[in-house]
Amino acid sequence: MTTKPLKDKIKELKKEFDTLRKNKESLLNIVDEAEISESVYNSNAIENSTLTLKETEKILLDMEVSRDVSLREVYEAKNLARVIEYIRNKSQEVDIDREIILFLHNMLIIGIDDNIAGRFRKKGEYVRVGTHIASAPEKVESMIKSTLLEYTSDFSAYFIDKIAKFHLDFETIHPFCDGNGRIGRVLINYQFLRIGFPVIIIRDKNKKEYYKAFKDYRDSRNTKTMEKVIFLALAESLHKRITYLKGDKIITLSEHTKKYKKSAPAMLNSARRQNIPAFRERGVWKIGENFKN
Repeated sequence: MTTKPLKDKIKELKKEFDTLRKNKESLLNIVDEAEISESVYNSNAIENSTLTLKETEKILLDMEVSRDVSLREVYEAKNLARVIEYIRNKSQEVDIDREIILFLHNMLIIGIDDNIAGRFRKKGEYVRVGTHIASAPEKVESMIKSTLLEYTSDFSAYFIDKIAKFHLDFETIHPFCDGNGRIGRVLINYQFLRIGFPVIIIRDKNKKEYYKAFKDYRDSRNTKTMEKVIFLALAESLHKRITYLKGDKIITLSEHTKKYKKSAPAMLNSARRQNIPAFRERGVWKIGENFKN
C-alpha cells in the first residue's frame, strides 16, 4: 500500500495542479499533445519495437523515415497514437468496462491483425510472457469481469493502489493474443483521466523495475513495486504540468546543477525519486529555472 507521506505528496501536487489549471486547459492540451509521440515510443519500446523516438515522431507526422521500417511498426505507432488521443475525451464520458477495453483493442490492432482485433483470446489461443503462461482462454471473460468488478466496486482503497492492482491483474490475465501491454498502459491513463489526474508515461528506461513488479505480484502477491512505479510516473507528470502552468523557464537538469553548483549524481537521484520537481522530455531531465533546493 502507498504510504501516508507519498499520499500527502500526491494530494499536495494535485491541489497545486487544480489551482493552477483554471483557465489554462488549452496549455494542458498542448502539453498532452506534445507528449503523444513520447508515450507511443515508450509503450512500443517496452514491447521491443525497434523504432527510435525520432522515427516515431516522423511516422506520426507522416514524414519519411530514413531506414526501412516494417509496415507493422508503422501501424503500431499510428494506431497507438489514435488510441491515446481517443481516450482523452472518451474517459470523461464513460467508466472503464468490457466494451471500452475491446473497442480500444480493436483500434490498436486493426490493420495489423484484423483476425484478433477487438476480441479476447478464444479456445486454443494460449500466450506467455517470459516464463509466465497467461490464464487459459476459457477463463478470460470471467476473470476480466471480476477484475472490473473489483476495481469499480472498491471505494476504500487508495486510487494508486487500485490502479496498480488492476494493471497487475489485467496483465496476468493477458486477455488478448497481442497488444496486452499497450492496452494495459492505456487503461492506466484512462483511469487517471476519469478522476482528474494527468496521463503518465511508463518508460522503457524503467522497464526493469516495471517487469519486476509483475514478478513480485506473481511470486508473492506483492503490489508495492507496481504502486511505486505508478506513483513516480504520476509525480513526474504532475511536476511537469505544474512547471508549465507556472510559466517557469524550463532548463535541463544539468544546466540547473551547474548554475546552482549542485552535485550532479545527487540531483539525478533526487529527480529519479521525485524529491525535486524534475521531469523528462524526450528522455532528458528538465526542471523550472526558478527552483531552488
